[in-house]
Amino acid sequence: MRTDIFARLDREPEPPKIEIPRMSRTRAALFGGTLAFYIAIVVAVLVSSSLVILDWKIMLFRPYQQWPDLHAFLDYFVVLGQRGPTAVMIAAWLGWRSWRQHTLRPLLVLGAALLALNVTVGAVKLGLGRLGPHYATQIGSAELFAGGDIFPSGHTANAVVTWGILAYLATTPRARRYLSIMSSVVALGVGATTVYLGTHWLSDVLLGWAAGLLILLGLPWFEPLIGRTERTVLGLRDRLRDRWRNRPRQTPVVPVAVGGAPWPVPVPQEVPHTGEEVCEPVGAGHPGRAGAPGRPVGQLAAAAQLTAQPRPHGVRSERTPVTPAGSRRPPRSRPLTGG
Repeated sequence: MRTDIFARLDREPEPPKIEIPRMSRTRAALFGGTLAFYIAIVVAVLVSSSLVILDWKIMLFRPYQQWPDLHAFLDYFVVLGQRGPTAVMIAAWLGWRSWRQHTLRPLLVLGAALLALNVTVGAVKLGLGRLGPHYATQIGSAELFAGGDIFPSGHTANAVVTWGILAYLATTPRARRYLSIMSSVVALGVGATTVYLGTHWLSDVLLGWAAGLLILLGLPWFEPLIGRTERTVLGLRDRLRDRWRNRPRQTPVVPVAVGGAPWPVPVPQEVPHTGEEVCEPVGAGHPGRAGAPGRPVGQLAAAAQLTAQPRPHGVRSERTPVTPAGSRRPPRSRPLTGG
């Protein structure tokens, strides 16, 4: 009896229907509240309110110097918010789920979420151009429009979206509850770690949390587009598969003469070399020329090679003469004299 994990997975029944989240009233209310919080953070930084003063106090406190023992661990923990490694890990897991459930939806949802995150967060980063704590130039200033790309925190927003996708795609309420708790802990931890390391202001992290949560709450609006994309991709795959299976098979072409019989292929015959000068009478192969001098063995071998390998047809003057050169008339004798 097989007890390995793959045999057990093969026996597990697939979910009869995957529930697709809808934009409910609760979700719409959360989206509106998060959007208001997002706008409030941006305005507070633009007017250099008390939030900017709190940013400077935390930066001057230098948490990485107050608790240096945590530095080594948090340097590795913050990678959970880096876009490249986390996207590869989550894509591998969702790819396996796509294969098990025979659907492309998990991978398409991840792609749509990451695309929306990069566009929205990248636009705000480049538009506001805020400098990070390590590059700040004037104490108490917001450091905006200075060519930076730190506001909002990309690590924090990516941690919210990447790990929150697992809870969004969960198929059971229990799994969704546990995955929501896990993704929240990871996202909060990554954001706090960037403040500890001094790579982000506190306001950067707050805006990053809001930006990632907006993407997760707004994903149901992308579901119709995701469904059409999945149907298009699967339809294209089916058409290519049918075309590949129904392609005509090519049969080898055999050259046929006019009468229907295949062309004869000349096979050269080897002539054993005995060391003697053996000649073949030409009259045997050329009727009407009996008694003509024969050809040596070397010319027979050359003729066999010419028969096996065709050569271009030349004019009559270029052909090799079959008979020896010169006149075939006997030499003229001297006339007899005397009587």
